[in-house]
Order: sequence, then C-alpha cells, then structure tokens
Amino acid sequence: MTTMTSSSIEFETPTGYKDEITARSDGIRWLRIPSRRYLAIDGTEAPGTPDFKDAIGTLYPVAYTLHFALRGRGVDAPVGALQGLYWLGGETLASVEGGQAASEVSGGWRWRLMLPIPEAATSAEIEAAIRDVRAKKQPPRMDELWVFTWEEGLVAQIIHIGAYGDEPRTIARLQESVAEAGRTARGVHHEIYISDPNRARPDRMKTLLRMDVAD
Repeated sequence: MTTMTSSSIEFETPTGYKDEITARSDGIRWLRIPSRRYLAIDGTEAPGTPDFKDAIGTLYPVAYTLHFALRGRGVDAPVGALQGLYWLGGETLASVEGGQAASEVSGGWRWRLMLPIPEAATSAEIEAAIRDVRAKKQPPRMDELWVFTWEEGLVAQIIHIGAYGDEPRTIARLQESVAEAGRTARGVHHEIYISDPNRARPDRMKTLLRMDVAD
C-alpha cells in the first residue's frame, strides 16, 4: 500500500520489519514507518569507543534472551538490525519521544542505540528477559537500558555501501533527493547496520541511512 502526498511522492507501507529495512544503493525509497518498540541505550561517548561498544554488548544479550523465549512458545522472531540515532550537542532530538528527547543537550556526541522488539513479545516477556540478563550476565550498561515506543512516520532511505567514513557522499545524495522532492528533513541522523562489521570487508559494508521527513 502507498500513501500519496502533495509532492507526488509515494510513501510505501512496509509489509513487515524485514521490508522496512530494505533499500537500494542507487535510488531513494520512501516509507511510512509504523509504531515499534525498541530496546535502547543513550550515550554521549564518541562512536566506536569502549563505552559505546559496551552499550551494544548490553543490548544484544537482552534481545537474544527475548528471541529464545519467543522461540520457546513457537514464535519465529529473529533479532533485528542494530540502529543508531546520532546528533551533536545543541541539537534537539525532536523525532524521538522519551529519554533525553524532552530537553536540549549541550556538548559533543549524543546517540541512542536501539534494537527492535518483535511485535509478538508481551510486556511480561520483555521484562523477564531484562531481569534474566541482569541476574545472569550483568552486562556493563544494564542499568541504562530502557524500552520505548516510537512511530517514526515518513522517511526517505538509501543503502550506503562502503566504510562508515565514506557515508557523507551518500548522505548528500539523500539530502538532495529530499530537497528535490520538495520535502523538509527533520529529526536526527539515523543509521541501520545491515552488515556485521566483524565479518564484512569495509568496502562492502552495507548501512541503511534514513532521514525523517515532515508530513
């Protein structure tokens, strides 16, 4: 299903989570992202630092614990792709509700790392997974993990192939396409990591770059 806008851009409604994180490297995909729940950790360290990696190392154990709990009752719900929202001090996280979104921040990096929660998971199952990981594995940033619901809405997205440091050229293409379509960008920089950096060559890494656009 597609939604027409005044600028004649067709915003697709994804058929599911896997479709939602699909795009091309040679063109822009326009989507309407539905409401989703996420496991999240907010931070201020530079991406790639040990503390940043500790956040990733805290999110995944909870996601996998929840995955196995769902599988135990016959639900096939693979762990989704890691996502990151990034902004700099002085900018407002206008597109995300909750957490630090209510106030402006100052200083350097601000980010939110997230893993999507399967739709089939109940609140009780999510809470049980968090309790289990806290008790048995005690990852370093467990006390900072939280759950929130976000309806991202209208977005434009493209796949970047290559090293993270080469993203600016792809981001520029995305920005130009949004402007040419007569749309206005909003929110913060959003990345979805399709490739595993521990397995893929830097020049073959796939990262989905997403930009929220005003309704």
